[in-house]
Amino acid sequence: MRNYEFTIIFDTTEEKTQAGLKLVTSLFEAASVEITKQDDMGVRLFAYEMKKQDKGHYFYYEISADPASIVTFEKKFLLSNTIIKYLFVSKEK
Repeated sequence: MRNYEFTIIFDTTEEKTQAGLKLVTSLFEAASVEITKQDDMGVRLFAYEMKKQDKGHYFYYEISADPASIVTFEKKFLLSNTIIKYLFVSKEK
């Protein structure tokens, strides 16, 4: 298990944000990911337009996960229409 910082941006509509959160938590639970910190950063404006959106709802996580499961998460996130952007960063010890 490695430690990661994970930031994800959802569409600002309430139903898409909730659907995206449900997707993330279900994937994390299925892969036995330990969430050490979760922070709702709120709605923020983008510096440039992404997927025809000018703002998004940000969430920040600190997690412990198997490196192989990160690839699986990325594939699922690419197929989701509720997620605008995401980023996994390996946390230094």
